[in-house]
Amino acid sequence: MRAQGDRLRVVAENIANAQSTSATPGGEPYRRKTVLFQNVLDKEMGVNTVKVTKRSFDQSPFEKKYDPNHPAADPEGYVLYPNVNAIVEMMDMREARRGYEANLNVVEVSKSMLSQTIGLLK
Repeated sequence: MRAQGDRLRVVAENIANAQSTSATPGGEPYRRKTVLFQNVLDKEMGVNTVKVTKRSFDQSPFEKKYDPNHPAADPEGYVLYPNVNAIVEMMDMREARRGYEANLNVVEVSKSMLSQTIGLLK
């Protein structure tokens, strides 16, 4: 659940900065962030867990638009926009939300089973 929550935060940050430009003329805008998951053995509990092992930046090219009147335009009149695709981010958000909800359902079912087991032992 924690890993999917981190992923949701990164997706939200990407969406929030999807139309931001550089503060200086010809500078680079916001670069899309990504997270990398890895199975990690929790030795104390003896189970595999999923952790965010790396946060990195998407190295795909920025979108370039001609707008010579924009304050962030380079000397040729082009403005760089973030390499964030709103459709991809929405799909990532949907996938992360579903993963989070699935994990939450597992926790709820486990609680219910434990409660019923305790009820049988009384």
